[in-house]
Amino acid sequence: MPIRDRPPKEARNGFLEYLALREDGIDDWDRFPFCIPAVRDLNKIVFHPAVTFLVGENGSGKSTILEAIAIRLGHGETGGPKAHNFNMRELDGGLHDAMVMKHSYIRKPAETFFMRAETVFDFTAEIEREMREHAGYGRDFRNYGGKSLNERSHGEAFLAIVQHRFKDESLFVMDEPEAALSPIRQMTLLKEIDILVSRGCQLIVATHSPIVLSYPDATIYALDGAGISETTYEATEHFQITKSFINNPKSFLHRLLD
Repeated sequence: MPIRDRPPKEARNGFLEYLALREDGIDDWDRFPFCIPAVRDLNKIVFHPAVTFLVGENGSGKSTILEAIAIRLGHGETGGPKAHNFNMRELDGGLHDAMVMKHSYIRKPAETFFMRAETVFDFTAEIEREMREHAGYGRDFRNYGGKSLNERSHGEAFLAIVQHRFKDESLFVMDEPEAALSPIRQMTLLKEIDILVSRGCQLIVATHSPIVLSYPDATIYALDGAGISETTYEATEHFQITKSFINNPKSFLHRLLD
């Protein structure tokens, strides 16, 4: 569907509407992850019906919150669709049990998919193991671009899953997808996100990438020592530092390395 012919993103409901923290289920605010300011402030997250970004420094709580969302949706730690929840360790410290997640009564996703760049290899290895055990080896790669994912680079495998495996009208939770991708491939991912949005999908993405973060009209939440706050693309530290460095790398490096 051409961009100009799409209905406005705001005209539809998202599959997930908001997160809230059920404070009566928390017995110790000093233990992980409830000691993280962003986790304490979870009631601030209302999801955009198309794309919501979580940004913040390492340790700010982005991955922990995404893991809690994924666990509540029925996913394992390694990621993939719910059918591949072969690793069900709960790394979110019990956050999912203390969370209320409001689903839309109007729309239900065709599927949900938890995508983590750091565990793509584990996911693809499990896919191939299942194919061999069920005599489907080689046949089902049509869902992944017609080629074994383990015969591709990390970034190629990641994009093949997004381009060929992701379904229309679905909900995707993605943790730092740029980790597997070069800057050019991050731009490819931006295009793929736009295609998914045009096909009725909702995405919740934690990222450090100013390229991925540039997707227009998304809702952006900054996680820091003060909690969670909605922000704009240009106001994010990711954009400001990258712009400052590119505009004057010699001066930046002089101050950084002197």
